[in-house]
Amino acid sequence: MPIPFAISARHKGFNRAEVVDQNFIEFVQLWQGDVRAAPRDSEAVLPGSALDARGFRELLESQLISRHLDLMARVLRVQNKVFYTIGSSGHEGNAMVARLARHTDPAFLHYRSGGFMAERFRKIPGMDPVMDSALSFAASKDDPASGGRHKVWGSKPLWVLPQTSTIASHLPKALGTAVAIEQARRIGHQLPIPDDSIAICSFGDASSNHATAQTSFNAAAWTAYQKLPAPVLFVCEDNGIGISVKTPSGWIANNYQHRSHLDYFFADGLDLAEGYAQVQRAVEHCRTTRRPTFLHLRTTRVMGHAGTDFEIEWRSIEELFAVEATDPLLRSAGIALESGLYAKDDLLNLYEATRKRCFAAAEDADSRHRLTSLEDVMKPLAPYTPAAVRAEATRADYADKRLAVFGGEAKLPENLPPRHMAIQIGQALHDLLAKYPEALLFGEDVAQKGGVYTVTKGLNKVFKGSRVFNTLLDETMILGLAQGYANMGMLPLPEIQYLAYFHNACDQIRGEAASLQFFSNDQYRNPMVMRVASLGYQKGFGGHFHNDNSITALRDIPGLVVGCPSRGDDAAMMLRTLMALAKVDGRVCAFLEPIALYMTKDLYEAGDGQWQFDYPAPDQAMTLGEGRVYGEAANDLVIFTFGNGVPMALRAARTIEKEQDWQVRVVDLRWLAPLNDAFIAAQARTAKRIVVLDEGRKSAGVGEGVITAIVEGGCGGTPLQRVVGANTFTPLAGAALLVLPGEADVVAAARQLAKR
Repeated sequence: MPIPFAISARHKGFNRAEVVDQNFIEFVQLWQGDVRAAPRDSEAVLPGSALDARGFRELLESQLISRHLDLMARVLRVQNKVFYTIGSSGHEGNAMVARLARHTDPAFLHYRSGGFMAERFRKIPGMDPVMDSALSFAASKDDPASGGRHKVWGSKPLWVLPQTSTIASHLPKALGTAVAIEQARRIGHQLPIPDDSIAICSFGDASSNHATAQTSFNAAAWTAYQKLPAPVLFVCEDNGIGISVKTPSGWIANNYQHRSHLDYFFADGLDLAEGYAQVQRAVEHCRTTRRPTFLHLRTTRVMGHAGTDFEIEWRSIEELFAVEATDPLLRSAGIALESGLYAKDDLLNLYEATRKRCFAAAEDADSRHRLTSLEDVMKPLAPYTPAAVRAEATRADYADKRLAVFGGEAKLPENLPPRHMAIQIGQALHDLLAKYPEALLFGEDVAQKGGVYTVTKGLNKVFKGSRVFNTLLDETMILGLAQGYANMGMLPLPEIQYLAYFHNACDQIRGEAASLQFFSNDQYRNPMVMRVASLGYQKGFGGHFHNDNSITALRDIPGLVVGCPSRGDDAAMMLRTLMALAKVDGRVCAFLEPIALYMTKDLYEAGDGQWQFDYPAPDQAMTLGEGRVYGEAANDLVIFTFGNGVPMALRAARTIEKEQDWQVRVVDLRWLAPLNDAFIAAQARTAKRIVVLDEGRKSAGVGEGVITAIVEGGCGGTPLQRVVGANTFTPLAGAALLVLPGEADVVAAARQLAKR
């Protein structure tokens, strides 16, 4: 049914929201087509359509709700009653995806998903898409999705996981969730959703070009190529433009319809009668074949990218007229009238009643409480229940499983001689996989090879490939998989092979995993313990990518727990606490394993064996923030450090004690985020002199946080020296030691303090 472009021509002086609104009204008023006999609920809305009359009416209502929420937001934003104006206008056809999927299919949505959400709300009686959405637009504390922290499409009962930025960053975890749905069966894990669920992920045509999207499509195809199920429905909502940059005509179809192992479907999202069967085929294909499916949904964008996007300033009026003429609500109005389901007045009454409903909900939402204290804002960011975490970390009720895993009482690690860190981390991982049947360990080379440093050696044989397995070489997808497993109630232990490689995938933790508790008001969690081989000083194998000492990118992520042990027994106890934090409080955790200490056995002289320790029994754990102190009574000099710095400081302390006749205390922080400011201040309070030894870089390193805690703790007058790495990348071979701090630097700092 052609829609005349001239319909908009009389409204050049209006803002485009007013034009789009008036277009619908005038289209209905001026419509003069033939009217058919109204179909019954179960009959096709139009001849040849797969959509029945009842379905069309409900989809139309969902489309109208989405449209009027957009119009309401444009009006009330200028009154400071609404704080978000990125709209869904032109994308209302995504309501078809919601109707044809289930509310138990986890959904990761594009920000133009108003139609999808309105329709999905029908799946559970008594829920109100208008009020819930209005509360989110108004940043109300009563917002059931985020508690007023962001305008998000999200719902716990509807399995819509909140997204705050959907420029493709959500695709890896959507694929991860799809893989997790199938993985659960292989490990005997009870899913929180039906076994034949699919994961739905929507995004724009411009976002499909993003590296994070491309890595997800590649990983999906890589998975399907190996005949592994990955029931993810990628919904590309193609409106032909990204803010102001046009997508080349035909780009999406040409780029995706012939990709191997990514099954392509097209659907017209501008026409409910035409597009319904097309969407239905894609959804059913994904559910029955369990293969990654790419649904190319034709949409348009009317009213601009957001309320601040004045398209008339960069787009010709003729082009705007043409775009506005493709408005899917005009086509839906035509179907409503032609089918005889609605008379003109009835349709306009429904349109205005929906407007009234959306504005009334917005005014109600504006009267509700908003977040007014920092405590309220931060409440879901980093939940911590110390007693419960401690109880979980020290829970040792799996003795029979341990005996089976380790091969008998005599082979239990606590009954063996002291060992170095790499061995004890491996033993702790055996322990944890025995303790948590829902735990999975994965990454590059972690299975048969046992990792680059053989830390995970033997796990694959004991726990098999369903729980310990290799991934493709892609850190973004490793962390996307981790989020997917977490979404399905598992406890993932992803390995990032080197700290430098984490930076390639940082946004999966910063923008996605660590933010989910915050932006879902703690309704959704991404519990995980990310293991990372880290830091410098390894010999014979180095250079920047294998000796990365940049910890800042991790410590800057709100809510992330970062632990860094310096010895094997601490590593085992820290891992138990991290897993308990993930299990009990849903925390996202990073476990930094100092590569140079993996095989270290000696402390002072070759063969002394003083850096090997007894394995702690499974009922022993470490409290979050708890440091370790060497020489607690000493106060002439206190050295604060972590990781490689601990044995370095202990060796330097021997020299300093001889040279200066001082007693030296060494404080191992162990926990790098959050730093335990009170502990640091307490240790500093009794110090006559302080050295802060930070193997990271001078700028934005851990040492800056330590010094801040010392000063703010009232010890700013204590003589202090900082020993820290240079602000440079780490070079190869022996030159690396020129940029990293060493024992001689610690001794030199003490000499400087002695002169004061």
